[in-house]
Amino acid sequence: MRKVLMLCLLIYISISCNNPAGKETGKTDSSGAAKPVYAYTINKPDNWETGSSENTAVALSSLKAFENNKIDEALSFFADTVKWRADYMEGKYSKDSLKAMFTRSWGEINSMKIDMHDFESVISKDKKDAYVTMWYVQSATDKKGKTDSMAVINDLKIVNGKITELDEAIRHFPIKK
Repeated sequence: MRKVLMLCLLIYISISCNNPAGKETGKTDSSGAAKPVYAYTINKPDNWETGSSENTAVALSSLKAFENNKIDEALSFFADTVKWRADYMEGKYSKDSLKAMFTRSWGEINSMKIDMHDFESVISKDKKDAYVTMWYVQSATDKKGKTDSMAVINDLKIVNGKITELDEAIRHFPIKK
């Protein structure tokens, strides 16, 4: 019995010695904590740090102005040309084009309400890219009195205090019967 226990102990020790630290959970960082093993790989994992509150203020101020139908004020936070990606659309738009689009949208809306759920400002570790992401529910009542709501996620790239890109994802809520 003693020989079997010794053999098991030797096997256990040899297996333990051959398994380098971090192999099961990933590599270790400079603090000694194990990094997770990701199911997918990308070029720059864990590339983001907390960004500036000034960028957050730009994004929120622009959205608040739009919510209040202050289109010129909302556009004052945008660069002269903005890349905009949304459901069924993608392109580069001048401020004049955006103003026409926003005005057309507000021509069909009587009122709008934003229920902000969260927002976060991030900057890449190389300091080249800064974004603000906002998660909110937008409710709008049209000129006929019909109210509709949708969940919205906006990713806004901010360069020198101006919005240069807007990537918008929406989810319409199920129609109540």
